[in-house]
Amino acid sequence: MAKKAEKTVAELSHYDVVRAPIITEKSTMMSEHNQVAFQVAKSASKPEIKAAVESLFDVKVTAVNTMIAKGKVKRWKGRPYQRADVKKAIVTLADGDMIDITSGV
Repeated sequence: MAKKAEKTVAELSHYDVVRAPIITEKSTMMSEHNQVAFQVAKSASKPEIKAAVESLFDVKVTAVNTMIAKGKVKRWKGRPYQRADVKKAIVTLADGDMIDITSGV
């Protein structure tokens, strides 16, 4: 892959990078392993996600795994449309750190 040229003029702020926590049964089971799932900006890189989570929640991040969930084709009133693609990040925290996603930032 080619390297990114230079950062864009309007860099994403931390709140633009980390959009929302993902609260599902599977993500709550991940919390037993010091992992938290977030919906992130599609253009965000792993170092940007790491910096955003560390500064917003005051924790130490050891690893970041990302994935893009492709949008499904759905129907509404008989007409097809496509949901938007979503980028997810699984953030692994250092031992002793935790994020309570039920409370606000």
